[in-house]
Amino acid sequence: MRPVLERSALELAGEIRCGDLTATEVVAAHMDRHRQTAPWLRAIAADRYEEAQRDAAEVDAQIARASAGEVLPPLLGIPFTVKESIAVQRMPQSAGLVARREFRSERNAPAVQHLVDAGAIPVGVTNTSELTLWIESGNRLYGRTSNPYQAGRTAGGSSGGEGAAVGIGGSVFGVASDIAGSIRVPAFFCGVFGHKPSPGLVSNHGMYPPAPDGEAARMLQTGPLARRAEDLMPLLQTMAGPSAPQGDPRTVSLEGMPVTSLENTSLLPMSRELRDARERALDALARAGALIRHVELRSWRRAVLPFLATLQAGSEQTTSGLLEAAGVPRPTWRTLLRRDGPHTTATRIALAAERLPQARGAALERQLALQS
Repeated sequence: MRPVLERSALELAGEIRCGDLTATEVVAAHMDRHRQTAPWLRAIAADRYEEAQRDAAEVDAQIARASAGEVLPPLLGIPFTVKESIAVQRMPQSAGLVARREFRSERNAPAVQHLVDAGAIPVGVTNTSELTLWIESGNRLYGRTSNPYQAGRTAGGSSGGEGAAVGIGGSVFGVASDIAGSIRVPAFFCGVFGHKPSPGLVSNHGMYPPAPDGEAARMLQTGPLARRAEDLMPLLQTMAGPSAPQGDPRTVSLEGMPVTSLENTSLLPMSRELRDARERALDALARAGALIRHVELRSWRRAVLPFLATLQAGSEQTTSGLLEAAGVPRPTWRTLLRRDGPHTTATRIALAAERLPQARGAALERQLALQS
């Protein structure tokens, strides 16, 4: 038997229901892991350990009262964490913004509520980059999350707190969001499994910053991170809610499916270890009937600017607008250049990028006015 901190949600839930483990034992083991690693990992932004212990005791009492053959919730007693930018009732939801330090969510986001309805127990919310804008997870409110395997390295972002919490064994699974790799990058960096769902499958309501409208909304998705791949599909189906399509991935045929492997897309060469892992994955897909093709795509190295332009064009939100709505004074160039200010470098860069076109436009207007 694997230790409790290494088992999947499906394994643990089955053992809790049959009485081999209690929810109290499982929740306590994971909370202890969080406490042990908190001083250097800084994955947890805020905890609800006392409430989680009471929830676990109620689960054990529910199981003790259950009659023979009674169907119990599928995730009963399983502890999990949630990215701090996603609403958990009575928990902070600042997205690392100092101005929202005192804010507390009134209710759970729909994806979180579906998991709670399935019996899972939230034990805390996890760190993120400020306003979820960056590929590392640090801010002026909670500090910087470290990689669970080497403290001097990054856990990724913007869901780095989730990746680290699951990677260190403190959470069986987590809830996060992804618009440009915010689930996938931390999962990769922290050695766990993550999935960005198809658009519209899981609700994006209950986020801060609010989910964008228009075309940009299709790029943002709520999804799971998990220590075991076997949990991803059941978690996704639970987070999507009972009215969502409940397909079985085992019925999907890969025969004839086109799969493209992109080559030479990064400025730095891929390590041999990663290249070999990719080739093993492609070989497995080919043996399942997929049609593999390799494509040189050096232009991908310059894709970040077109991507950011597309993202900005597809959303009415701006970084300065979000800060203004949170009560932050309109930043000046002097405040943007201050390293000891309330905002991280990534946020200051985003604000500067927004102000540059405005500054150019104002200068042009002044020049036209002088000429006239």
